[in-house]
Order: sequence, then structure tokens, then C-alpha cells
Amino acid sequence: MTLLNLPKADIAARPGLRSDVTPKALTRWNPDVRSAASDSDATISVLDVIGQDYWGEGVTAKRISAALRAIGDREVTVNINSPGGDFFEGLAIYNALREHKAKINVRILGVAASAASVIAMAGDDIRIARAGFLMIHNTWVVAAGDRHALTEVAEWLKPFDEVSADIYSARSGIEAKKIAGMLDRETWISGSAAVEQGFANALLAADEIDAGGDAQQRGGETRAEKKFDVLAHKAGVSRSEARELLAALKGGKPGAAPDGKPGAAVEEEVRNFLASLKTL
Repeated sequence: MTLLNLPKADIAARPGLRSDVTPKALTRWNPDVRSAASDSDATISVLDVIGQDYWGEGVTAKRISAALRAIGDREVTVNINSPGGDFFEGLAIYNALREHKAKINVRILGVAASAASVIAMAGDDIRIARAGFLMIHNTWVVAAGDRHALTEVAEWLKPFDEVSADIYSARSGIEAKKIAGMLDRETWISGSAAVEQGFANALLAADEIDAGGDAQQRGGETRAEKKFDVLAHKAGVSRSEARELLAALKGGKPGAAPDGKPGAAVEEEVRNFLASLKTL
């Protein structure tokens, strides 16, 4: 078990409801940020969207649990740079880390947003980059139905918001009622503020983080692709069709934007294209 007295998160599935990464979190996420140190066999990386994404990738509870079994009863380091994603999968990962029998060291290298911020709270020692961010908010889901169905969904989500508040409160020492207000307004917490408010123990040294070469341009292109995944899924585009569309928008050159456009331009073109699909 964790060395801290952290609450366990109860998880209940609900068919027809999914939790996605938010567009704002994707915008702030630079996927090129990594740890400058080589990973040991007791390191777990959370450097992608939480939960199985549109392409069958992403960070899942199954993968994290398997990694913990392989590590055994040893101290673990968890490196995080994620925009979040499936909140319920994030709670399952938090539970798996919480139940580990040795110390959990969390390193927030870039962004730990939404579900990723819950995962981070399982750390016995949490360190965050000065330029890093935690983002906390109420459970964010995509749902469809009439007003009665949506009212039912809203009521069903309340306990998840409450357990989130309890988790953040237990880690930071801030009363749950105040945390609930922070969740209501979607709060972004900088590295220094995270330490000051008790969400993290200390700041990471600058030389512990590697942003990668030409990170801004490559990060923009990768974020555009991730957003494309979300938008395509919401627009009802099949996986094979989406891949063909993305290749066409890139001019058929893997990793290259059309006509040399940066990631932001690709993203705007994708948005416009998918918006046109919805009018067909």
C-alpha cells in the first residue's frame, strides 16, 4: 500500500458513456517532453493519452498493472506528461499505484491534466517541473440523450467528482469543499503553485527534463494528430477513413505537414474538414 493515507477510488462502468481528453489540455500538452535520465526497470512512463485511444494506443490500467507486477515490491518511479483522457481508466491506474507495496515517486515532467493529475496523486513523493502544470476539473464525459437521460448522467457523475475532491484533498491538505470549487472552474496549477499548495513536494531540476530537439514544431504536429483522432471519432469517421484523410492532409508524406505548414495549420485544416463532414 502507499505510504500515505489516500482514499481508494470506487469505479462503476456505465454503458454508452465515454470520457475524452479535453481540447484545451491537448493544446497545452507537448508530447516531446521526456525524462532526461534513462529509464530503469523500475520506471513507469505515462506519456500519452490515458485509456485506450482511437487507434488502440494510450496508457491503460492493464499496462500499468502488468508493469507493477514485473517490478515487484520495489520502489517505483512514475514519469508523467499526459493531457488526460479516460477519467475512469485514470482512477483504475491511481488505485493500482496506491496499492503498490513500496514507495511511489511521481515526476511530472510537463502536463498532468485531468485523469493524469489523479494518477499523479498516488505518489508518495511528487515532483513537478517549474514549467509544468497540473489541471484538475470535474469528471468530463461525452454523452447523448434527452433531458431525462442527461439528468441521470449528471447525478451518476456526482460521486466521481466527490472522490476526486477527496483524493486531491488528502494529498494537498486543502479541504474538500474548496477543492470542489477548483474542480468546478477547471483549475490549472503551475509547478511552483503545486508545491506551495501541497499538490507536489518539490520542483524538478531543469536538467532532469528533456524537451527533445525541435520540440515546438514536432510537438505541434503530434498534438494536431491527437486532436484529429478525437475530432474524427466524434464526427463518426471510421479508423481506416481517418488515417486516409490524415495522410491526404499531410500530402502523403509521413510526419510532414502539407506544404510545410506547422502543426497548428494542420489542426485548423483538419477542424475545417471535419466540420464540413458534419454538414453532409
